[in-house]
Amino acid sequence: MARAGGRLAATHRHSAPTSDRADWHRCDLADGGAAIAALIDSLRPRAVINAAYVQHGDELEVVTAQAPGAMAAACRRVGSRLVHVSTDVVFDGTTDRPYVESDPPSPVHDYGNAKAEAEARVLAAHPDAVVVRTSLLWGGADDPGPQVQMTAEPGITFFDDEFRNPLEVGLLAAALLELTERPEIVGVLHVAGADTVDRFEFARRVCRLVGVEPEHLSGGPGSVHTARPSNCPLDSSRAASLLDTRLRGVREATA
Repeated sequence: MARAGGRLAATHRHSAPTSDRADWHRCDLADGGAAIAALIDSLRPRAVINAAYVQHGDELEVVTAQAPGAMAAACRRVGSRLVHVSTDVVFDGTTDRPYVESDPPSPVHDYGNAKAEAEARVLAAHPDAVVVRTSLLWGGADDPGPQVQMTAEPGITFFDDEFRNPLEVGLLAAALLELTERPEIVGVLHVAGADTVDRFEFARRVCRLVGVEPEHLSGGPGSVHTARPSNCPLDSSRAASLLDTRLRGVREATA
């Protein structure tokens, strides 16, 4: 929102944020998308960016998997561009190379399954939509985000055997906004950072962004008893060739 400017409509679930950057609309996706579809029908926006999800619990299926399909159908009905945000954990993490857009999803947990289902629903309902798979996100000192906030919590072990492509959230925002203006880009697009790093290195690097020394952090392997994709690098070379937004990695950003 801060980067977009202009006239914006935004949704909230409980109480509207104290921001005058947008016209706020209460909308609960727990109905499977009926309310957001009605709102899209009413507002007829030029473009819609969907970044909403829940990761656990009883509403995982309706909010994360089902609602995006209803949203996509509404966007197609009124001629709106749809940019839907997805994730690298639609893959099982057993690759020996970075995943490309044409690799079939192979999720290993409920959240990954829900996001993979959402991708399929979105593209079936609105073939001209773009599905943006991204990775771990971090922000600045004023709004670092949960990945950075975790570095201040005691007792957390950051996995040194799980590899991702973290991206600064402002760069993702810029890429999403750019994609609202690029209707020729459709289907799945990987938009992640240039560097593949493990969770422990990532935590150590972003500590410095909030003025915290990383010596207190603990690293080690993740549990073998928990279903998780351990190696989920995304090949974002197609996005790098198409977008003006430069997708720098965490190593460059924290050098």
